[in-house]
Order: sequence, then structure tokens, then C-alpha cells
Amino acid sequence: MAARISGINLPDNKRIVISLSYVKGIGKSRSQKILASAGIDESKRAKDLSEEEINKIRNVIDKEAYLLEGELARQIHSNIKRLKEIGSWRGLRHSRNLPVNGQRTKTNSRTVRGNVRKTAASGKKLATQKT
Repeated sequence: MAARISGINLPDNKRIVISLSYVKGIGKSRSQKILASAGIDESKRAKDLSEEEINKIRNVIDKEAYLLEGELARQIHSNIKRLKEIGSWRGLRHSRNLPVNGQRTKTNSRTVRGNVRKTAASGKKLATQKT
């Protein structure tokens, strides 16, 4: 039986510390904290968990009130919407679908800007052609 937490089926053959990171909002470090407070060994496989241990993990997640899955996505979208409404630089970058955190755009993010180059030598004349 696959362990199901927050509407996500956890992979059976992976260690539980890695399997928990399949839930959006839980990374490796948060997974380690959850397992430590639930008293479950990190090296245990997800398929080897008993129903009682799965319930312990669910209780820890509920008790800590972590934002997961849909709730987390809604909060992120509302934060981006707020940035757009107040007219901040980050909001403008989001609305124009450009990199937000200061990355360079001259050479990277070409596909985002619509400047797609199919081949490296596009536009070059062949060496055998006369000039």
C-alpha cells in the first residue's frame, strides 16, 4: 500500500526522507525535521512504514501547520499578483515573463524573450560560396 500524504502518493522504493520531498512545500531539510519529531528513522523505505507511522507523519505536518501543495501555490500566486499591483520592479519582470532575480538577459533567457536561434551558424555564408 502506497503512503499517501497531502494528496500525494509517495514513491515506495525510496527512503522516506526523499519520498516526503515529493510533496510540494517539503524539501529534504524539512523532511528531516518532520521525521525527527515523529520519531521515525530516515533510512526506512516508504513501503516499510506502518499505518501508525504514516499517521504520525501526518499529525506532525498538521501540528506544524506547514503550507503544502495547493495552499502554497495559492500563496505564491497571490504574492506575485501583489507585486504586479504595486508596480514593483519584480512585479514588472513577472508580468513581462523575464528573469526576476537579476540574472543577465543578453546571453541567457533567449527562449523566454522569443529570440530563438536554431543553429549556432545561422546566417553565416558557407565557405564554398563565392562572396
